[in-house]
Amino acid sequence: MNRKLKLWELDRPTIEEYKSKDKFPLVLILDNIRSLSNVGTFFRTADAFNVAKIYICGITAQPPHREIQKTALGATESVDWEYVESVQDLIQKLKNDGFEICSVEQTEETTMLHKLDIDPKGKYALIMGNEVDGVQQEVVDKSDIIVEVPQFGTKHSLNVSVCAGVVLWEFVRKLAE
Repeated sequence: MNRKLKLWELDRPTIEEYKSKDKFPLVLILDNIRSLSNVGTFFRTADAFNVAKIYICGITAQPPHREIQKTALGATESVDWEYVESVQDLIQKLKNDGFEICSVEQTEETTMLHKLDIDPKGKYALIMGNEVDGVQQEVVDKSDIIVEVPQFGTKHSLNVSVCAGVVLWEFVRKLAE
C-alpha cells in the first residue's frame, strides 16, 4: 500500500523560512489579468515553484482581496510582489537588470516551450497577458523570446494561470538541473 501523506508530513517551510530561501531567477509579470481567481492561482503557483517575485501591471487586481485569497491560500504572504502600472517601464527596468523578457503567447514566430534553451545562469521575466486578448503587441515587440506551449486539442489556448504552471515547471526543471 502507498499511503497518502498528511499535510504536516510534507515538511514545507514556514513563510519566514520560505522568504529567506534563495529563489529561482524568475519573475512573473501579470499584465491586465481580469480574473481575481487567476491572480490567486498565479500566487499559489509562484510559491510552489519558488519564483523570486510577481509584478502586477495594468488592471490586474492586487492583494489583499477575498477573491484572490480563495485560490492563493496564503501565498500572497509568502511571494514577494509589487504593482507597477506601466508594463513597458517594467520591461525596460528588468532588461537593464539583465533579465530576458519572455512573453507567453502565440505569434508567427515562437519557440515551443520544450525546445527552449534555458541558461541555468540566466534571469527570466515571464509575461502572462489578458485572458481574452493575451500579451499586448507592444509587449511582444519588446520581448527577447516568445514562448508557446504546444497544444494538441481543439481549443486555441489554455487558461492563463494553468499555462503559467506549465511554463514555470519547464523553466524550474531546467534551471534546477
